[in-house]
Amino acid sequence: MATLTVPSPVPSPVEDAEQLRKACQGWGTDEKKVISVIAHRDAAQRQQIQQAYEELYKEKLSKRLESELTGQFEKAVYRWMFSPLDREAIMAKIALTKGLDYRVIIETSCINSSNHLLAVKQTYQNHYKHSLEEDVASDSNGDLRKLLVGLVSTYRYEGDEVDVRLAHSEANTLHELINKKAFNHDEVIRILTTRSKSQLNATFNKYKDEHGVSILKDLKTGNQDEFVSAIRTAIRCIISPHKYYEKLLRTVLSKSESDEDTLTRVIVTRAEKDLKEIMTLFEKRANVSLEQAIGKHTSGHYKHFLLALVGN
Repeated sequence: MATLTVPSPVPSPVEDAEQLRKACQGWGTDEKKVISVIAHRDAAQRQQIQQAYEELYKEKLSKRLESELTGQFEKAVYRWMFSPLDREAIMAKIALTKGLDYRVIIETSCINSSNHLLAVKQTYQNHYKHSLEEDVASDSNGDLRKLLVGLVSTYRYEGDEVDVRLAHSEANTLHELINKKAFNHDEVIRILTTRSKSQLNATFNKYKDEHGVSILKDLKTGNQDEFVSAIRTAIRCIISPHKYYEKLLRTVLSKSESDEDTLTRVIVTRAEKDLKEIMTLFEKRANVSLEQAIGKHTSGHYKHFLLALVGN
């Protein structure tokens, strides 16, 4: 479930645009007013506000907010104001150009449905005049390139049907290769990049049933290089996106030096989808609410914006 809260009745896009204009005028920006509007409007409503603002004031709202806000608050608002498809395409581009963050590419490839991934790739191509596959290949290398290109290129079957014999066979194949530390074997990449999520989950369950340990634990005892970490990330995203995001948040919010980019990415991308389920898991594992953890590790308008998105 989403954590985003929208007032009822919702002001018209013109009213919201006027309020945001007032918040950006004068000697200083009224950040609280900005948060009270944009942090409580869904994607369609935010697009309508931006259209109304541009018609009224002949400038883009995103550009105005970018010039008025600063720091992590500005970055979070900038990402939030995009449509979901535009946001994912832009975040993929950032992940490729500012030092390869393979987690973003894997999240996009392994958590989204096949149709949504296809739409993200089309949006990416419209923005950058390159395919996502092309840029992933250009900005990665070696075994990691083979894995990432395979993941972004796939169009997985979305049904629930499972071939039990195939799951048994491929579980044994994966176990044999992992035991040999042949993590980069073509068969490992083929299985992870072509099978449906239902088939892969059946394979991972067979792996544990047959060999008494989960595939993630077996991989954790192996060589912890970037490629193995990427494989583990892909498997975790396929098994349970909620658990994946919960652990990501717990890792980020347990460090003395916060990773604001990752924190922002998770909150902004999941607030309209399933952040409530992620928050429930977080509280069970961390023994503290996500709101409390965010309040402890962030500050200022950035903190208040994130707290608004998580429903505080």
